[in-house]
Amino acid sequence: MNNPIDCVLLIDDDKPTNYFNSKVLSKHNSFNNIMVRQSGKAALEYLNDVEKGTELKPNLIFLDLNMPAMNGWEFLIEYSKLNQKVIEGIKVIILTTSSDVSDVEKSKENHFVKDLVNKPLSFPTLNKVVKRHFFKPHSNENNSKSTFSR
Repeated sequence: MNNPIDCVLLIDDDKPTNYFNSKVLSKHNSFNNIMVRQSGKAALEYLNDVEKGTELKPNLIFLDLNMPAMNGWEFLIEYSKLNQKVIEGIKVIILTTSSDVSDVEKSKENHFVKDLVNKPLSFPTLNKVVKRHFFKPHSNENNSKSTFSR
């Protein structure tokens, strides 16, 4: 069986979080290649390399909001300026510890953001992400770890 997500890009400035999330993703059977960038700027450079054909295009981006230099919201502004062929089809999911209601509202308003889930990643959370965003859902499940999805 082919994995539905050939490439996932983790964007988070926290090394232990990236290590943990990479391990969870690598043990889940839906993910092939896991790329990690520790800043929004490094992630944008990665996506520019995708356009050049030197890096794999991610199917999914897990984006932290609270990062120094360029936070998740600033990343999304720059992301929106990338070549549409590069970003077409990529699902961006906010991965955060924030319980700020304004983050949820901002996520809902940003058409690039498909979902918001709480850290850390877990198998149940990944199962729901895969089902919601890579397979047609048969039901609308409520999930305490996920605030919305489109």
